[in-house]
Amino acid sequence: MDINSILKEAFLKEASDIHITPGVPPIYRIHGRLVRTDDSILTPEMVEEFVRQITNENQFKILEQKGEIDFSYSIKGVSRFRVNVYRQRGSYSIAFRIIPVNIPPFETLGLPPVLKEFTKLNKGLVLVTGPTGSGKSTTLASLIDIINKERDVHIITLEDPIEYLHRHNKSIINQREIGSDTLSFADALRAALREDPDVILVGEMRDLETIAIALTAAETGHLVFSTLHTIGAAKTIDRIIDVFPPHQQQQIRIQLSTVLQGVVSQQLLTRRDGKGRVVATEVMIVNPAIRNLIREAKTYQIQSIIQTHQRQGMITMEQSLIDLYKRGLISREDAFNYATDFDFMQRLLSA
Repeated sequence: MDINSILKEAFLKEASDIHITPGVPPIYRIHGRLVRTDDSILTPEMVEEFVRQITNENQFKILEQKGEIDFSYSIKGVSRFRVNVYRQRGSYSIAFRIIPVNIPPFETLGLPPVLKEFTKLNKGLVLVTGPTGSGKSTTLASLIDIINKERDVHIITLEDPIEYLHRHNKSIINQREIGSDTLSFADALRAALREDPDVILVGEMRDLETIAIALTAAETGHLVFSTLHTIGAAKTIDRIIDVFPPHQQQQIRIQLSTVLQGVVSQQLLTRRDGKGRVVATEVMIVNPAIRNLIREAKTYQIQSIIQTHQRQGMITMEQSLIDLYKRGLISREDAFNYATDFDFMQRLLSA
């Protein structure tokens, strides 16, 4: 059994993820569901051999020291893959995420057109949030691609690992990978401020230091895009503020209220017909009222502003889910399961 042949088959079957773990055959995630292949059951020795095939000497050394490693892997003529190798119960397992070779055009993603307005900004912070596997990287790659094609700016991306490959277009674009090009998001972001960027993509705001530098970057005239594993604008804002110690939180509220331009929260749902997945999206566009609520620690009131400002392009997760349900794309059950405000969802369904 060859790892490349497993990955090629997964690509042809339109899988999003591949799991390689001892005791079971290779498993694909297709349209959100796990599917076992008919291949042989994997042994720890087989999986370790796969690991050695896809890692270089330095990567394998890091894996032995830390017990896990992230990197990218590519098969010419097939696709690129985001890879996480990790140790479990004394042996190795591998999780692959398939990354399309070409950046999907924005119009094919099913996202609200208003998101393209974020690509026209000169400064500020735009966050794309959602659970793992919800398409955040694809959304950001698509927005960066729009900027790359339409604006003459310098774009720096900081990723762990690099997923979509961008080529210089109207913009120049430099992509740095955590672990191989730089040590950490914080180090890379600090350095980026000395590299004359106009636009900075931070793959993930994982810690206090990275968040603090990202806020400073947005405050000093840069357009910063990043992600968080949250659902909903209010929860995203609260998560950022809660990272900081209590004595700093009011200052962070003021800073965030000044630089934040928008929060996009997204979830991927299996289509009702089983043929692929669709995205449900919440969009908050920061206006003066929302800036005041952030500053005054009244984020719990943000949801009502999103509900009543659809004409500005805002939409709640529930409104997005209802739209997908009424168009026959998702089931009523899924619409409820993915909602964050059940009372509001019930009112929308009854209207």
